[in-house]
Formats: sequence, structure tokens, C-alpha cells
Amino acid sequence: MTKEEKLLTESAVQSSKTHNISPQHNRATGIQLLKRAVFLLLGAGFVSVALEIFLVPNNIIDGGVVGISIITAHLSGLPLGIFLFLFNLPFFFLGYKQIGKTFALSTLFGVLIMSIGTSLLHPVPPLTIDPLLAAVFGGIILGVGVGMVIRTGGSLDGTEIVAILVNKQTPFSVGEIVMFLNLFILGSAGFVFGWDHAMYSLIAYYIAFKMIDITIEGFDESKAVWVISDSYREIGEAILSRLGRGVTYLNGEGGFTGGDKKVIFCVITRLEEAKLKSIVEDCDPKAFLAVGNIHDVKGGRFKKKDIH
Repeated sequence: MTKEEKLLTESAVQSSKTHNISPQHNRATGIQLLKRAVFLLLGAGFVSVALEIFLVPNNIIDGGVVGISIITAHLSGLPLGIFLFLFNLPFFFLGYKQIGKTFALSTLFGVLIMSIGTSLLHPVPPLTIDPLLAAVFGGIILGVGVGMVIRTGGSLDGTEIVAILVNKQTPFSVGEIVMFLNLFILGSAGFVFGWDHAMYSLIAYYIAFKMIDITIEGFDESKAVWVISDSYREIGEAILSRLGRGVTYLNGEGGFTGGDKKVIFCVITRLEEAKLKSIVEDCDPKAFLAVGNIHDVKGGRFKKKDIH
């Protein structure tokens, strides 16, 4: 499952959890609404640039509803923006019912900006007619734009909403359903634009997929760390003094022995992972160490202390 599908699923869960909370707790401030609108505007704008300045002029498509819209616009000769809006409109209502009002309104605003943006940029000549360059740079810009919209709480493509609904009725996961739909759409490009352009479309799709991950998670990715060791106090103090990160001691129980265990928990950045492993290795070579990726860190005392 991609980050986009995960976030859409999480949005649905959070929406159901907060459905019965009083309105004053859910109402966003004016600054929050402005910030959301700006990021949606920028994200949808980037997608418009990627489509009209790089991908569409070189007959390269994206997956999902955007890909269907590009093929339909090519075959009909009508502006791309019309199909981007019309094809996504049913998913706005589905998203409103299944995920929530905030998600649906953010999606509608993003799709409107994307549709208007592609219409305004349609007369602008492409920056390159080299399909490989168009696939690479178009994929990068597309992924950044889609990632910004997802991180803001919206979507520019209804495929994932369909996958979430179909997932409830079938044994297939959301990721498997999206993959099947996109393979079908990207494969269709071979019959419309030629198989070389279909392969360029796969390159653009993969690059966009990776850029979505980077945009959502950021380059300075945070990691959660769990350490189980009898020398927990020594390790915790070493992490605090040598790495400058705070730690939390959790109470645990051994599954085999039934004995009490202390679990060290802390959050670090990707660049600090190697040093933390070195600290644990120095204090207790036999310590159990687990490191996992996390998307966001808020609150608490995540600020790094000075080390000497």
C-alpha cells in the first residue's frame, strides 16, 4: 500500500472517530484554513504544470482518473481540464460520505484548481519534447504536487476512494486494487499513444510515486527506536548525553521468561540512526534494537539538546 492509500484510509478512520465530537473541537482557525488553501493551491498548481508543460504534450499519462482524462481528452480533442473535473466529481460525493466533509471540500478545491490550471496552461508550449526528460521532470513535479495535496488532507484522484470502497467487498487490499486499475490505465496508453509512450508513462508514474513519499515524509525522516536491555539506564543516559535525544522508559514483560523488562523508547532523525546503533552496541552488544519509520512528530520534547 502506498503512502497515499494509507493516508486516505487513516483519514476515513479519523473521520469516524471524530464524528461525534462537538463542532468547536473540529473547527479550524482562519490561519489553518488559509494555510490549507495555500498548500492545496500550490500542490494543484504543480500538478497542472507537470501535466500541461511536460507530460501531456509528449503523450505521457499518469495513473488513475488523471490518466483516463488524458486519454479521453486526446481522443475527443476537448480540453483536459473538463474531464479532470467531470470524472472526479462523482468521487467528491463518495469522499464526502465515506471519509468526511473536510476531505471532500479539500479534494473539490484541489480538483478545481487543477482543472483551471491545465486550461490556462494549455496554450503554453512544452519545455521539452524529449519524452525521457518529460517523464523524469514531469514525474518529479507531479509527485511533489500530489504529495502536498495529500499532506494537506485532500486528493486529486478518485481511484483511491473507489479502492477503499471495493476493498470492503473483496479480499483484495487497497494497494492491490489501485495497482490493478493503474496497470490497466497505463496499459491502455500503449494502444492510444504507442508502447514506447506507455513505457515512458510507467517511468513518470514510478518517479511521481517516489516523490509523493518524499514530499509526505520529508527528507529529514524521523525514526522511532525501541531498545530492550538490562543496561537500559546506561544506554538511556548515553543517548541523552552523546546524541542529545530524550528517552522514555516503558515497562514490559518478557514473553518467554515472564520477567519484568525495561523498554527504552526515543525518536531520532534518519541521520542519527548510525550513531544511535553505535551507542547501543557500545553499552550492550546483546541488546534488542528495533527501528521504524514514522511520518510526523508533534508535541513532547523532540527538540535536540546540545551535546559536547
